[in-house]
Amino acid sequence: MLGDRPIDAWFCRLGDLSMERVFSCLFGCRVGRLLIGSAAMKIAVVTGGGRGLGSCIAGELAARGYSVLVTDIDEVAAADTARHIGSDAWSMHQDVRDPESHRRVAFEASERGDLSVWINNAGVLEAGTTWEMPEEMIRRQVEVNVLGLIWGSHAAVAAMQRGHIVNIASISGLVPAPGLAVYGATKHAVLGFSVALQGELDRAGRPIQVSSICPDAIETDMVNDVSHLEEAAILFSAKALLSPQSIAASAVALLDRPRLVAVYPRYRGLLAHLFRPFPRLGLKVLDQFHKLGDRRRKHRL
Repeated sequence: MLGDRPIDAWFCRLGDLSMERVFSCLFGCRVGRLLIGSAAMKIAVVTGGGRGLGSCIAGELAARGYSVLVTDIDEVAAADTARHIGSDAWSMHQDVRDPESHRRVAFEASERGDLSVWINNAGVLEAGTTWEMPEEMIRRQVEVNVLGLIWGSHAAVAAMQRGHIVNIASISGLVPAPGLAVYGATKHAVLGFSVALQGELDRAGRPIQVSSICPDAIETDMVNDVSHLEEAAILFSAKALLSPQSIAASAVALLDRPRLVAVYPRYRGLLAHLFRPFPRLGLKVLDQFHKLGDRRRKHRL
């Protein structure tokens, strides 16, 4: 007997609680957390995980044994991804432009176990001549791609004891991208913020890794949705778009071998660095890539 209740009644009640709450009930909150620390469920958050690259990343994490919280502004798509990748996954509606939404996601994830991976994947892409682009289209790209990622990183740092933040940047964050000027500017910001964030974490002695992955164009709806626009031609300059599955695998592999900046394919990164000291020459080279991409873009239509 425990008090005036049978022991089996207590265990029935404990069965309805999370592991952390079970130990907290028995030993107190602080001791309970220490006791389950090594056995806690591994938790990962993937923003924008309803489809495309985010969905593939969520699947890769689930295959590694993570319980994945999938968020997306499309609540149905997020739920579909969670249902597809396994019983331990779950989903939440999230508009990453809202700072409070990230705090809610971090709280929900931490309640399930040890939050140790946060993938800032949510992003939007628009193509067009920058001065002709509607203001709301510009604002949306900046708020989702930059502010959403910053708010997510802040929430992750506040919630994690240790872990890894992976920010999805782009090869457009390494080179100028005429026709994608605003999108490219947001990815330059992602890269600069991510490297600086790692420096601040190191200075504070926080055991959190930050990685930015900079892929070339990926075969996703986001890219295909602008394939009818001539301004988007640079996205199609390679022989083929990268598969979201391969980039997802590369992103998750960074958890094993952290890199501050990872570019895929690597030869594109080398080209970007080669022309960086010569921006005018680089623009001329990019113009040739644009023409090549336009031919390949039209062939896809």
